[in-house]
Amino acid sequence: MRSEFGWLLRAAVFETGVAAAVVACPEVPLSTLLVVGPLLAAQRLPTRATAAFAAVATLLVLAIPTVFRDTVPPPTVQDHAVRVALIAFCGLWAVLTAHDRTLSKAALEHMTHLAEVSQQALVRPLPAELGGLAMAVRSRSASEGALVGGDLHDAVLMPSGPRLIIGDVTGHGLGAVRLSSAVLCAFRHTAATEPDLVRLAHTLDDRVRTELGDEDFVTLLLADFVPGGVHLVNCGHPPPLRVGGRLDLLESPDPSPPLGLSPTPRLHTIRLSPEQRILLYTDGLTEARNAKGAALTFDRAVRAALSAPALEEALTTLVDLVDRHTADSNADDLTLLLVQPDPESLTEPRPHAPKQPIATDTDDVAAK
Repeated sequence: MRSEFGWLLRAAVFETGVAAAVVACPEVPLSTLLVVGPLLAAQRLPTRATAAFAAVATLLVLAIPTVFRDTVPPPTVQDHAVRVALIAFCGLWAVLTAHDRTLSKAALEHMTHLAEVSQQALVRPLPAELGGLAMAVRSRSASEGALVGGDLHDAVLMPSGPRLIIGDVTGHGLGAVRLSSAVLCAFRHTAATEPDLVRLAHTLDDRVRTELGDEDFVTLLLADFVPGGVHLVNCGHPPPLRVGGRLDLLESPDPSPPLGLSPTPRLHTIRLSPEQRILLYTDGLTEARNAKGAALTFDRAVRAALSAPALEEALTTLVDLVDRHTADSNADDLTLLLVQPDPESLTEPRPHAPKQPIATDTDDVAAK
């Protein structure tokens, strides 16, 4: 609204100035400049406002020689007719331009709204707590104006406890959105009915393989949270970060290629005490680089950020740390998912749910 008012003021001031110049300098043929007012209005103002400027310009070019006949030499009939016709024609063209622009703007706003609704359906917000697991999420796309990029994340509640997914597809733009939505759809369709994480990874690979091109792949991390620990399946994704007395990268003992590149998923189990948190993230964190090309390191500053009292506060501090490191230049999509279990309310496994051994110390163990 302020932009339209400013544009209206500019067009009015210009039109008034031209009219005054025509009267003040009758020897200079300036009346044809009256057409600039409607042309300016057509760029930003609604159709009715543009039509008003066109009408005023036409009336001015008609009236000035008559009202100011004592100071403005009367033009010849032919010259006067040409000027009036020129102003009227350009005014009509400006009105039509404003009308087409208004229709195009309305159509664009409608399509933008539909796109936003579609993206919000893909990146549905996660609850702050799920089955005794406190969660906080930060996700942003490197593509300007996009809510969805190549990153994906979601969570479901299984009989054994909360199940999380985080992943990253190759590329950017609409192609990446298509692939990430395919993975999410496959996960939402099968995650709640497949108790085994390894089989789920194979199922997701089978489901999305037809969507992948020759050079496409999807890094993926699946996590099942149970009392005392978390079961992980990592297919080429950056390893989770355990936050406690120190920062521990929970690398898989049996690395697997990403989906689309013949993955060999393996299950491993991590011990997780009540005071510890786990950060799941995409490579937008590890590849965040400063002007000298140095990557962000998991140092004391990162640990301090992730150790903030509240999960939301921790992610806010971490994102600020990333932005300061990269000088606010977002070269890649970034998704951060910070979780912390509540041992008193974390869902206990039901008898039919597969149970995996929990490590007796803080080291990672492979679950056979």
